[in-house]
Amino acid sequence: MFDNDETAGRRPLNGVRVLDFSRVLAGPYCTALMADLGAEVIKVEPPAGDDYRHIGPFKDGESLLFHSVNRGKKSIVLDLKSAEGAAAARALAAESDVLIENFRPGVMERFRLGAKDLCAACPQLVYVSVSGFGQTGPNRMLPAYDIIIQAMSGLMDVTGAEDGPPMMAGDAFADVAGGMFAAFGAMVALFDRARSGRGRHVDLALYDSLVSMMPVLACRALMAGETPRRTGSKHALSAPFGTYPAKDGSFTVAVLNDRLFAKFAAAIGAPELATDLRFASDSLRRQNEPALARHIESWAAARDVQSVVAVLSEEGIPAAALCSVPEAWTSPQAQARELATPVIHPSLGALSVPEQPVHFSGAPRGGRQAAPELGAHTDEILKQLQEGETK
Repeated sequence: MFDNDETAGRRPLNGVRVLDFSRVLAGPYCTALMADLGAEVIKVEPPAGDDYRHIGPFKDGESLLFHSVNRGKKSIVLDLKSAEGAAAARALAAESDVLIENFRPGVMERFRLGAKDLCAACPQLVYVSVSGFGQTGPNRMLPAYDIIIQAMSGLMDVTGAEDGPPMMAGDAFADVAGGMFAAFGAMVALFDRARSGRGRHVDLALYDSLVSMMPVLACRALMAGETPRRTGSKHALSAPFGTYPAKDGSFTVAVLNDRLFAKFAAAIGAPELATDLRFASDSLRRQNEPALARHIESWAAARDVQSVVAVLSEEGIPAAALCSVPEAWTSPQAQARELATPVIHPSLGALSVPEQPVHFSGAPRGGRQAAPELGAHTDEILKQLQEGETK
């Protein structure tokens, strides 16, 4: 990757201060991405701390989940219900580039920390509100957890076996989608501020984010007038495009055009399938997928997964073995891309913690700080504020 001497060793968000009022997952995930890229993230916590400090898995009494999404931040404890705490928060906002909050609409206003007040007092501030359903709409005040958003977004309705019940996806994808789009919104607003000199209020909903993360389903529902249904581990529109059993496990294959299907048919020892009228097009192959699956499963039944993948890959056909989560994170590819890098915690020692996945020329990976102890930076930050007021 090309390195420019002017950017070498510098992270893209060096010098950006982020005031983080968020808790649990969506907001902290957003600010963790920004901390990875060099932003100074000041996490404002109530006296009891972020709820995620009390949710497992635990190691020596420390929440590893909290450490995962709060890496590289500073922690200050402020009681926003007190006049002193709210005043300190307002003073910090005046010294910050970005503010992230993920309370229900109206909560920050009760502390006189709402977007209208702070953006008027601090015109340069980029104020990002993350909530379940956004600042407008009939659902704006509803409580929202990831599973609620998954249910309402349509994701659960299309996830699961074709003849089975709807299922939740395997991770908190509504929260993660919200965190990603919140970071995106903050970056766009900062870019615009560099030209206009003014920040703006960014309104981000988890519901909007997850719905927008499903463009194929959106196309089918909005433009084709379809109601997508569950298809298990097979693609809804193409075949063979899914998961099939081998002798010792399962493998995935992705064939999306006639040329590739002809190569696939030859690779599994059935070149005649390429001229079978039932499989003459992608849509026909999907329509007749059960018949096609019998040929694939018969060929793979006597072969182990690695052998199947090797044969198909040799012919340039996209194929892979199914990996467990630990296998994915410890794979040679994940290690080469440094998807997780170590941080050193004072009591837990070295922790392998995820890092944002984008590679920027000249910007180093790794070298980050562990998540902070509750209130670890309170005195330091308040002292800096007081010194600033006396200058």
